[in-house]
Amino acid sequence: MRAQSQHAVRSAARIVVKVGSSSISGENAGQIAPLVDALAEAHSRGTEVILVSSGAIAIGMPYLQLQERPTDLATQQAAASVGQNLLIFRYQDSLDRYDIVAGQVLLTASDLDNATHRGNAQRAMERLMALRILPIVNENDTVATHEIRFGDNDRLAALVAILIGADLLVLLSDVDALYTCPPHLPGAERISHVASGDPLVGMEFGATKVNGVGTGGASTKISAARIAAQAGTAVLVTATGLVAEALRGEPVGTWFEPSAAPSALRLP
Repeated sequence: MRAQSQHAVRSAARIVVKVGSSSISGENAGQIAPLVDALAEAHSRGTEVILVSSGAIAIGMPYLQLQERPTDLATQQAAASVGQNLLIFRYQDSLDRYDIVAGQVLLTASDLDNATHRGNAQRAMERLMALRILPIVNENDTVATHEIRFGDNDRLAALVAILIGADLLVLLSDVDALYTCPPHLPGAERISHVASGDPLVGMEFGATKVNGVGTGGASTKISAARIAAQAGTAVLVTATGLVAEALRGEPVGTWFEPSAAPSALRLP
């Protein structure tokens, strides 16, 4: 069932939730538990949930004595190697409260570009969900190169949503919704609904670096939302702290209406 309006969220059969590095690392590490609470609530009503989570590099940084996100690929890979293990452990430690088991899925852009790899990834996630395992997807930063990186996990989440035919994609960030201009500026107004194909003319969005640990911003959310919505998946953009309300279908965030005539699947 495709979620055509926010009221239909609770009946969505398959949901992809994406969370960024800054929302679950450093001083925000405590947000993992309430995020898991919300995912478990949806899982308990029979919804198939996939989590796309950034954070491996950010979580690995302190163990490499790094104060800021590294800029060279080799150090990023090293930090990801350390951090990915800790990231999954933290999720599983929280999921244990609900007797839910996580399954790790690491992807590179080339995996979705290759029909065989793409099919394998799809089958693996389908099987995990059929077994009531909660797949946790991340970019495979340990082996990804600058040329093949997804660029941000918002786009990865959109592609995963398309790959598995999700009814809804929830993109979480540090801001409660999209605004007509950066929310700290005078005159910024919340955008509650984006109609299918709306070009958002006159809006001012930009990409930002967040807390020195991740890249992202409104522009990446909008780009990812368009990818998913054009393929027929509804999208909700909201704050990590509002994820429980979002998954209950409450009127939070910015809703991107899915296309009534979805485009054919186009992966990188």
